[in-house]
Amino acid sequence: MTYQTTETIQRLWETFLREQLANTPPEQRQQFENGFEDRFNELLKNAANNSGRDGFMDLIGLGDKGPVDFDQISYPYLQPDFDDSVVPSQLHAAAELYYIYQHERMKIFEVVEVLLRLFRLGKMRIQRGPGARGLYLLEKWKPLRYTRADRMVAYRRAFNYGTAQAPAGAVVNRNFHRQLVGFMVAMGQYFRDLLIGEVIRGGQLIDQRPFGSVGTIQRIGLDLRYALDRSTYGNVYSLAMEVGHHLIQVLKLLDAPDIKKAFDANTKWDVVEIVSNRYLGGVAEPSQRAKMAESGRRTLQFISDNDFKTAVDPILFQSVVRPMGAHAEAWVAAYRMTPEGRGFPGVTPALRSVLGVPNAA
Repeated sequence: MTYQTTETIQRLWETFLREQLANTPPEQRQQFENGFEDRFNELLKNAANNSGRDGFMDLIGLGDKGPVDFDQISYPYLQPDFDDSVVPSQLHAAAELYYIYQHERMKIFEVVEVLLRLFRLGKMRIQRGPGARGLYLLEKWKPLRYTRADRMVAYRRAFNYGTAQAPAGAVVNRNFHRQLVGFMVAMGQYFRDLLIGEVIRGGQLIDQRPFGSVGTIQRIGLDLRYALDRSTYGNVYSLAMEVGHHLIQVLKLLDAPDIKKAFDANTKWDVVEIVSNRYLGGVAEPSQRAKMAESGRRTLQFISDNDFKTAVDPILFQSVVRPMGAHAEAWVAAYRMTPEGRGFPGVTPALRSVLGVPNAA
């Protein structure tokens, strides 16, 4: 299809679209809008791909017809694919790595090392129970090949967390925490605006349209996804898989009845708290870290699997994103109770900071 023909079709399409939507009842108009837009893009794409000619060769005069006029050159349809050029497995591994990191901050792995030392030195009264056998197997086989130093480097690369020295030449996701906080507060702001929208109503269709800004969530989500994708190559996937399976076994080990009895504990989290207070200088916000791990991982999984389509139906987006609103609010509430989150300025100032909007004087 030539460029001139494509321009004519575009003009005619806009006229056709106005006429069709004008004749459509208001309650049915919205369900056709996105369909028309998708069909228009599909027509342009198919016309450019099915022309059977190489427009660039015609442009430089090396085509079948030699040099041709500009109005005879095929339309150069450029397929936008930047937002789709990510590796899903890396993003899913990053979500798991975030979950692992929060348990690292809860001192889970350090607690297990303390238990191994106490078991080896005979300072813990367990002998033949499942906990003793688990500690024996853990010390005998040493299933976790990635050491603490390896994990710290991975956290630094993927999230810019910790003080480990990043390898020379490695990409460090320096804006992760800022973008993650921004996404959480954007999600929280979106549903707070929806709450306002439930109160302030007027007009025939206003009750079908949310007040929240979909574009803000999409923009921060895309930036966060892109930055994670470019910084989680290498061993992050294998590390997240191995340490994740190890963490499952470790949590089962801490829940063994003989280990809980040795510390007069009722749950595995009591064991973590008691061991941390006795041997590791204090407990490290287990309640807040557990909620941040759960909600943070679920949010990163949502970001990994969502295409953040620009022309998304706001009602559909609202339905898809609604479960994430609760996770975002829970994450922000837990984050504000951690040492690094106690300086959290609030939803609106934090969102303005992420978007680069200066605060009003």
